[in-house]
Amino acid sequence: MTAFLDTNILLYSISTAADEVSKRMRAIALTDRDDCVVSVQVLQEFYVQATRASRTDPLPHELAAGLIKTWLRFRVQENTVPILQGALEIKRAYGFSYWDSAIISAAREAGCSELFSEDLSHGQIVEGVRIVDPFR
Repeated sequence: MTAFLDTNILLYSISTAADEVSKRMRAIALTDRDDCVVSVQVLQEFYVQATRASRTDPLPHELAAGLIKTWLRFRVQENTVPILQGALEIKRAYGFSYWDSAIISAAREAGCSELFSEDLSHGQIVEGVRIVDPFR
């Protein structure tokens, strides 16, 4: 079973917040798997959010870039025109934000049966991809 990791999984894996210890441990366990897929969009979003100055514990560029390099061991779904078109269709049909729709479209394009994300409805199946909130 191939699983797609949403940006929030990567962000929780670096969290230093005391109230997010269990989420950090679960996220680290997910990023230790070998059967995961991420997208260019997920890696971009991770970098932007992890390094933003308003973050309580912003990562320096070198560390964020190093983590991304580590996660390149996963299969990486490129951003493509079919993913864009799929995202637009998913947004229209389900009402998700464009960015969430693009994540789902990328997961579908990569052939993933599951999408690990805290941002969507746990258990919902969208375009053949089952949404799993690993923190429930």
